[in-house]
Amino acid sequence: MLRKGMLGATVLAACLALGARAGVPAPEVCDHAARQAATATGVPLDLLRAIARVETGRGAGADRQPWPWALNLGGDGRWLPSLAEAQALAEAEIAGGRRNLDLGCFQLNYRWHGEAFPSIAAMLEPQGNALHAARFLLDLHARLGDWAAAAGAYHSSDPDRAAAYRARVESELAALSGAPDLPPMPPPAAPRFNAFPLLVAAPSGARGSLVPQGLPGRGPIWGLP
Repeated sequence: MLRKGMLGATVLAACLALGARAGVPAPEVCDHAARQAATATGVPLDLLRAIARVETGRGAGADRQPWPWALNLGGDGRWLPSLAEAQALAEAEIAGGRRNLDLGCFQLNYRWHGEAFPSIAAMLEPQGNALHAARFLLDLHARLGDWAAAAGAYHSSDPDRAAAYRARVESELAALSGAPDLPPMPPPAAPRFNAFPLLVAAPSGARGSLVPQGLPGRGPIWGLP
């Protein structure tokens, strides 16, 4: 589970972006969010997908899928059926004084990351959740020099715990190597009337921070610079 790191100002826009698309089954939401985070940051896509499966995966082998509405309440894992139910439980736990609470596809810890998000709903939103995780991995890679070390440190700075976590990520990577490629994202939902005239699109030709720059492909991850 992710314990520390920082998120930039693009979180809210990233959270809203996934909501603009319809028809993505819940088990695929984390993978699609991982794909967009990989495109935005350059973190290997399958590394993100493997970590999501370690954190919130259900099933076995190539059929194992992460779950976007997962919570961990101090070691008590919950897989809620919807964003609304996950949000309600998280908010109730926080109101009761809990701070050790992990949320979403990549299990961001509320104690360390809650202030980086405008709301619990935003923290649970798969795209913002994935982007935060990817940026933390990118920072770890810059400091440690390779993706294997970054994957272990994502979970813990303790060498033994990091090594055990890295082994789990390696297992998920092996399973993903035989899994089918991700299906394409559904097209954006039809534009809706904008009742807030200050919220307007960027000028024609302008590029946002999440415009794809080329998707990192599959290939070996361990040992890559």
